[in-house]
Amino acid sequence: MSPPARLDAARATRVRLLVLDVDGVMTDGRLWFGPTGEALKVFHVRDGYGIKAVQQAGIEVAVISGRTSAAVAERLSELGLRHIMQGVADKGPALARLLEQTALTAADCACLVDDLPDLVLMRGVGLPVAVADAHPDVLAAAAWITRTPGGHGAVRELCDALLAARRQT
Repeated sequence: MSPPARLDAARATRVRLLVLDVDGVMTDGRLWFGPTGEALKVFHVRDGYGIKAVQQAGIEVAVISGRTSAAVAERLSELGLRHIMQGVADKGPALARLLEQTALTAADCACLVDDLPDLVLMRGVGLPVAVADAHPDVLAAAAWITRTPGGHGAVRELCDALLAARRQT
């Protein structure tokens, strides 16, 4: 059974916290290395606008990432994110801590992810979403799938859909 083409408005309007992965979601998943290590990460500017828009609408945005990157820290700081967890090997306990810190429930939370380490996030939120080019097991676990691949505006697509669902109610 494939996820619905439209985002479930009832689930979407409940969202108060959006949890994002970075590599493969906010970026295209490629890692750029030079002789001294990670050289750069490329972020889509429209994703940043979408993040700011949902924040203004009262949706908190957080990041739980398996890797640690100074470029990610800089971009997320620029976007005003307060909940940034990098270098997280087991994302389940990180999500539990985040929900406790924000006093929200799993049903109040959505995630946008792309790969197998993120399945635990998908099981721990009310609205699990996958980017279009996610791993097949992640696509199968998603309640909704973006049309856009990671790093190419998928975050913005989900942000726009969350805001549209709120306008419909």
